[in-house]
Amino acid sequence: MEYTEAKQTFVKKWGDFAVSWGTSKSLGQIHALLLIANKPMCADEIMNILKVSRGSVNMNLRTLMDWNLIHKQHVNENRKEFFEAEKDIWKVFCCIVTHRKKKELDPMIEVLGQMEQVEASCSESKEFVKTIKDLQLFSTKADTALANIIKSEPNFLISAYLKMLS
Repeated sequence: MEYTEAKQTFVKKWGDFAVSWGTSKSLGQIHALLLIANKPMCADEIMNILKVSRGSVNMNLRTLMDWNLIHKQHVNENRKEFFEAEKDIWKVFCCIVTHRKKKELDPMIEVLGQMEQVEASCSESKEFVKTIKDLQLFSTKADTALANIIKSEPNFLISAYLKMLS
C-alpha cells in the first residue's frame, strides 16, 4: 500500500471508529488528519482534504480543543489559525478517557448516589437496592481505576499489564 492510500484509509477508518465511540465521523477524520500531519494545518486545508463544510470543521476543531486533543499553533507571518494534534499517544489516551469519564461515568455515579435513599421495604425494592449498590460499587471501582490510569506514567501501566499476562 502506498503512503497516499494508507493515509486516506487511516483517516477514513479513524472516522468510522469515531462513530462507534459515540462521536461524529468528521470529528474522527479531522483528528486522524491532524494526528498524522507533519505540520500544523488550517481549517481551509482540512476542508479541502476532507471535503467537509467550514461549519463542520470549525465545530469539530473546537470539540477537539475542548478534549485537549489538538492545540492552536502560531505559524509565522500568517493570520490564519493553525492546529496541531497531540502526538503523544499516552496523552491522547488519557484525554479521551478523561472526557469519556466526565461524560458517561461521572453522571452515572451521580444518579446512583441519588438512589441510595430508597428503602428496601419489599422484595422488589430489596432487589432494586441490591442492584443499585452493586452498580455503585462497580462504578466507584471503575472511577478509581480510571483515575489511577490517568495519573500513572505510561511505562508503569505497560509493565503492570505485562505482569498480569505472565
